[in-house]
Amino acid sequence: MADAQLIQSFSEAASRIGAKVTALANVDSAIDYLAGNVGGTLLLPEFSSAKRLKLRSLLEEAGVETVVEDFRNKAPQAAAGLTGANFALADTGTLVLESTAEDIRLASTLPERHFVLLDPAKILADGREAVPVLRALHQRDSRNYIAYITGPSRTADIERVLTIGVHGPVELHILLVPELSSDPLEM
Repeated sequence: MADAQLIQSFSEAASRIGAKVTALANVDSAIDYLAGNVGGTLLLPEFSSAKRLKLRSLLEEAGVETVVEDFRNKAPQAAAGLTGANFALADTGTLVLESTAEDIRLASTLPERHFVLLDPAKILADGREAVPVLRALHQRDSRNYIAYITGPSRTADIERVLTIGVHGPVELHILLVPELSSDPLEM
């Protein structure tokens, strides 16, 4: 069971930096949320919990058009991408994704909206608590990509004018869904 204080700290930190954090009861609630908020084609890369939960068929039954291949050509026109997260950091509202697979990187960076499924049990207090998990990820594959996502994409010019969405998604939706997977090595 996830620590209520960690969930609250994570949700507050992520919200402060522009993410929309929504606690949902189960996978069915997540499918309903996605069907109502994707706004077009959804990139659905292969990741373990999506495969195990048969998200593609659930999303398509809910009327969501999904893309599961040829991401290089289809990602620039997609409305949204959906990924899981390996874990999250409560102190900064940061999601951490093992994103060695190119489809994960494309789904999390090219569309205007990025939806992330996160089991609240995988919220860690801070970066120090993440060290053993990161070591395990690197032991499993020493050449992997690890993405740290903290809010929607943002950049500022030399005059300090902040712009959202120039180098990635304009919107970040974090869906807290219990019992997806409590294993931080699994997305």
